[in-house]
Amino acid sequence: MHAGGDLGWMARWKTARHLSGCRRCTAEVAAFVRFRETLPELKQIPEVPWNRVAAEMRANIRLGLAAGECVRTSAAAWGDTPLFSGARATLALASVLALMVTGLMLEGPAPRMAPSNEPMVQATVNGIQSRSGDQAFGLMHSGASSVSYTVGAQGTLGARYTDPETGQVTMTKVYVE
Repeated sequence: MHAGGDLGWMARWKTARHLSGCRRCTAEVAAFVRFRETLPELKQIPEVPWNRVAAEMRANIRLGLAAGECVRTSAAAWGDTPLFSGARATLALASVLALMVTGLMLEGPAPRMAPSNEPMVQATVNGIQSRSGDQAFGLMHSGASSVSYTVGAQGTLGARYTDPETGQVTMTKVYVE
């Protein structure tokens, strides 16, 4: 590679350093340089009979496939094994059961809080209600088609809705102290 100039700069430097102290390798490199100068036609690609090469490649591929068929072990095909047997059926049943339990937990009724004398703000079917013991104050938004609620960590509850008759947007916010 050094004789043909195909080395990178670091490898070329290392090789040149070695050649400065080694007569045998210097002679080898000189022989390669002379050989390259006497046969310039080697730099060109010779004519290749591509049809013959392609035919040989096809024949080798066919031979390889045939040899593979000879040594293949007879493993059961997918169609020969039962789809739901043993561990597969148990795993499928457990997955369906876990999915059903998760669905029931997520879609089940919300837990009801026991009445207390502490002030509480809650969203009802017809609006927002502030309750303390047996007294309540409510802001109604009956008839509204879609209501957006916002809940704050400090005891606030807000509602935003559009009145279907007037098209006006109403926003309410209730605080508990």
